[in-house]
Amino acid sequence: MKKGKQVTNDNEPPSYQEATAGYDEMQAQFSFDDKTIRRTFIRKVYAILMVQLFVTVAIVGLFTFCAPVRFFIQTHPGLYMASYLMFFATYIALSCCGDLRRQFPWNIILLVLFTLSMAFMMGFVSSFYNTKSVVLCLGITSLVCLSVTIFSFQSKIDITSCQGVLFSLCMVMLLCAITLSIVVPFGYVPWLHAIYAVLGAILFTLFLAFDTQLLLGNKRFTISPEEYVFATLSIYLDIIYLFSFLLQIMGGGRE
Repeated sequence: MKKGKQVTNDNEPPSYQEATAGYDEMQAQFSFDDKTIRRTFIRKVYAILMVQLFVTVAIVGLFTFCAPVRFFIQTHPGLYMASYLMFFATYIALSCCGDLRRQFPWNIILLVLFTLSMAFMMGFVSSFYNTKSVVLCLGITSLVCLSVTIFSFQSKIDITSCQGVLFSLCMVMLLCAITLSIVVPFGYVPWLHAIYAVLGAILFTLFLAFDTQLLLGNKRFTISPEEYVFATLSIYLDIIYLFSFLLQIMGGGRE
């Protein structure tokens, strides 16, 4: 029997390993690209968020520490109503109009107007509290945000799957708000207002963890990298509402 080269059949189908080798390599490349896109998305969101928070803290500090500015805004409440209308209009536009919040530069323009209006509103509210209370609440808000962010990055607990709990807390807060609106005209009830403020602080701390995990994209639910404006808007609102509720809990009125 003569020895020779092994004859192979050209029509023989490829093995499973040969067939899936290219797919595995492609899947690994896609996974790497997704992680790169997600990191870029996270950096963009936090960069915009830092600018928003810097502007907000600057305006709150101006309205709190500068007596002439504080006196002017307190004697012109119409400015607060104008800023509230701007906040409401820009919030509806950014939340409900998906094409608009993805269209540059309109999304950035609306986000700037939204940030300025919200910062003015927070500055107006803070001007009625004493300086120590405002600084204390700013510090506590910063610590809570840092703790929640570290928790969201490191924890294996999936907050994004707890939508039922968040909805239930929202309903409890709605009932408390309705109760307050009925009771307040007959007299101020401090303990009821305190319960409402504590529930609000807890709720928006959970919302901050929820939105942060949506941003990270490593849990059950995630947010698209195209929605960087909406992601920034959500986290910024969580921080602002957390600060406002802490101010209601620990803030002392200015004499």
